[in-house]
Amino acid sequence: MIGWETLLFILSMISLISPLVLVLFLGLVALAGLETSEETVSRFAFFTITAGLLSTIGLVIAFSLGSQSEIPVELGHWVNLPEQHFHFHIKLLLDKLSLPFLLLVYLLCGVISAFTSRYLHREPGFRRFYLLFSLFTLGMVITSISGTIEVLFFGWELVGLSSALLVGFFHDRQSPVVNGLRVWSIYRIADAAFLVAAIAMHHLTGEGDFDKMLGAGAWPTGVTTFNATQAFWVGGLLMIAVAGKSALIPFSGWLPRAMEGPTPSSAIFYGALSVHLGAFLLLRVSPIVAASPLLTGVVIGLGAATALSAALIARVQSDIKSILAYASLIQVGLIVIEIGLGWHYFALAHILGHASWRTLQLLSAPGVLRDYYTIETALGRRLARRVQDDRQSRQWPMSLTWYRWGWERGYLDTWLELFFIRPFLGFFRKCDRWETAWNQRLTRWLSFDAGRNSLAPETNHQDTQSEIENGEISPPELTKGPH
Repeated sequence: MIGWETLLFILSMISLISPLVLVLFLGLVALAGLETSEETVSRFAFFTITAGLLSTIGLVIAFSLGSQSEIPVELGHWVNLPEQHFHFHIKLLLDKLSLPFLLLVYLLCGVISAFTSRYLHREPGFRRFYLLFSLFTLGMVITSISGTIEVLFFGWELVGLSSALLVGFFHDRQSPVVNGLRVWSIYRIADAAFLVAAIAMHHLTGEGDFDKMLGAGAWPTGVTTFNATQAFWVGGLLMIAVAGKSALIPFSGWLPRAMEGPTPSSAIFYGALSVHLGAFLLLRVSPIVAASPLLTGVVIGLGAATALSAALIARVQSDIKSILAYASLIQVGLIVIEIGLGWHYFALAHILGHASWRTLQLLSAPGVLRDYYTIETALGRRLARRVQDDRQSRQWPMSLTWYRWGWERGYLDTWLELFFIRPFLGFFRKCDRWETAWNQRLTRWLSFDAGRNSLAPETNHQDTQSEIENGEISPPELTKGPH
């Protein structure tokens, strides 16, 4: 008879290993250079994601029937350095936050996998897309059920890497590659802040476990051991990570650039899961947010500013994917406000509902555009559009200013370029020039010393020969020299 804890362990391992098996299969096939049919790839993805989904449903049922508010699953200790306030072990955490989000991940990834098998049919990068998609699924699963800050960071990195690579999926064109690099650079800023925050958490508590680091009590009733000052600085670093991953101000400019990728990746990343990952992290560390009133105000203000700016920008966009991207950002800003106000369950329900709705919208967008063009082709003309009377805008001159502001997407890319990217590049380019000049000067010094040393023995030998010829010293005395 299988025990309760053993059953939970088996189900959690199936949920974790299923996407890993898909990654290993597609990766080894690609490394071996084997040709696999699209049907084989899509069916293998279907079976692995279905196995993960069924095991997750089993975990939800088992958790609902049990009396525990959270269930840790230990996978072994790896590093223990008590003097350095660091120990690393792989640990999963099943609670009221991780299980609903994990169920959402498997449901939406299964829908995207089924859609992709038809949408990218006969696409040259079909297998490459599934490989990157499997990496993303694995990263989301690890992030969802991670029990330590290190495990969450590992899944966070997998999500960021696969996202950036899929933005530049069509690498035969310049624009996707450039936008993929922009997304990756923003992710690097967020990841650096996340890493510094994780180190600070370890230094302050000596633990990386969420159930210990965030105080006693299961989510969301835990109370952190940080004081208000510590919570503000650690939470501020985490807010930078959240803003970078979820495209909050001032990093909102990369979100429409990310739509250069295929429609399935846009739906799963920037409509459903990846764009909500920052909000998920904020929910996970919500006790830290609650410990600092100043940090709470920053969270609410950032969410409100993001929602308001995204609403203004979305109204003047001309393509459907950008409109949907900023529509997603409006909801993410509202979710961040809800987390700041302490409405944790409401924010979680908002994430689940919005992610599902936005995925369906983005997946149906190509069909809507096709139907639109079919109607116009049948009519032989453009469909009539509503012409706005400009008398209203003349009555309120500021409307043109706000229109320009929205059309330029809040000038966020321009501000980042002027006040961050250019100074950053200028500093390191100057460092490169200093390094090059120093290396050249050092090379000249070394070559001069080497030349002088190579001439010195010849000069001494000629001087010695002249002394012998003049009779100043005898040849036997040469052997008694410094040699």
